[in-house]
Amino acid sequence: MKRMLLFTLILISCFSLSAKAQGNLLITPMRVVFEGAKQNEELSLVNIGKDTATFSISLLQYNMKEDGSFVKIEHLEEMQRSAAPYLRIFPRQVTLAPGEPQIIMLQCRRQAGMQAGEYHTHLFFRAEKETSPLGLKKANQDSTQLTINLIPIYGISIPIIIRTSDVKVSASLSDLKLESPKESSPYLKFNINRSGNSSTYGDIIVDYIPAQGKATQIAVTRGIGVYTDINKRNVTIKLDTPYNAVLRKGKLKVRYVTNDETKKQVVYAVGEMDI
Repeated sequence: MKRMLLFTLILISCFSLSAKAQGNLLITPMRVVFEGAKQNEELSLVNIGKDTATFSISLLQYNMKEDGSFVKIEHLEEMQRSAAPYLRIFPRQVTLAPGEPQIIMLQCRRQAGMQAGEYHTHLFFRAEKETSPLGLKKANQDSTQLTINLIPIYGISIPIIIRTSDVKVSASLSDLKLESPKESSPYLKFNINRSGNSSTYGDIIVDYIPAQGKATQIAVTRGIGVYTDINKRNVTIKLDTPYNAVLRKGKLKVRYVTNDETKKQVVYAVGEMDI
């Protein structure tokens, strides 16, 4: 009698910093900053899937690269400014029915001797899937086929930042370059240059200023961060114009501004280029 051998493979999806939901989990807020006297933050989770799901919560360390991607740091001793040692999370695992909400408490415990500036880490939410034990499956005893059962495990990560005293940061834009490929909308490339002991986080707004007439907003990209891991981030933004439209003589004005609605908007940097 021949039996079917069942292998279970687990696939882990990549996290996204800009999305509000990944897999079946909705998280609010998507970014936490502890500054001033702030010590506590409540995170709201909602299972937006159709099935009951279990989510585990942990702290992981990622460093940003110049292209905006992240690389995982396996050993915390390699990261001198990790916020993980100063954070407490409760609970560490939740099981939610469809549509069920849950509050996660995040506590910051600063310690004496912390250096001035910024510490950061990531709060990682992992969807745990129930799997059957590896072994022989007897349902189709005469089958000679090998079956692979793919079980996706979704994860989403949000940044957690602790700022101490004497935080300073400045930014500038450089190397603006307009690309106009055939049969596609144009896009703009440039660098965000950061200096200081703090990260930046905000929106990119691009305006087209013709030689005559009013300025027109042709691109907005939300949630662009430059962490203290890097001093420069490469950015590419697609412009909101038809591919056959021509940006005639004029200027492109690029602004990098904070996007915190609870505070007065701060302009990090402004760049212009003639076209």
